[in-house]
Amino acid sequence: MTMKKCNYLPVLVLILGISCKPQAMLNTVEQLDLDRYQGKWYEIARLPNSFERDLESVTATYTIKNNGKIQVLNEGYKPGGKRKSVTGTAWVPDKNYPGRLKVRFFWPFSGDYYVMSLDDEYNYALVGTPGRKFLWVLARQPEIDEEIYNKYLTDASDQSFNIEELIKVDQSLNINDNK
Repeated sequence: MTMKKCNYLPVLVLILGISCKPQAMLNTVEQLDLDRYQGKWYEIARLPNSFERDLESVTATYTIKNNGKIQVLNEGYKPGGKRKSVTGTAWVPDKNYPGRLKVRFFWPFSGDYYVMSLDDEYNYALVGTPGRKFLWVLARQPEIDEEIYNKYLTDASDQSFNIEELIKVDQSLNINDNK
């Protein structure tokens, strides 16, 4: 009986080793001015996820709070026009990596929010997570130039995101916001 248990040990070690393999590093911006980043962003595209299922005209509004943390307001609409929103808090856990934020919508759980690419004018951003499960293309306007969009897709693909699964977000309810 003891001999049989020992035969399972190498298999168990192999399974644990496979499931615990390290993730490839996710590159993030070296500088992030939160004062410039705050404000409203339109979700141009995203990888599918359960918490945004069927949402259209999705926006994220970031506001710096007095304590230096960031209030996050995510809003979107279900088909038929029913508004959905959630408010959370974001922060930079390590000042040496300003592009790597944590976001919490439900205590005690928090998730990664890595700003991978950001243009100099803070008009476009590519945000993802180290596990490559979540990805967002964001813009300050509800529409984005195709050339810029394709550049961000290339950036995401270069960092091993599955861009084939990206969902382009219908922003038709927001099209007249900034005109």
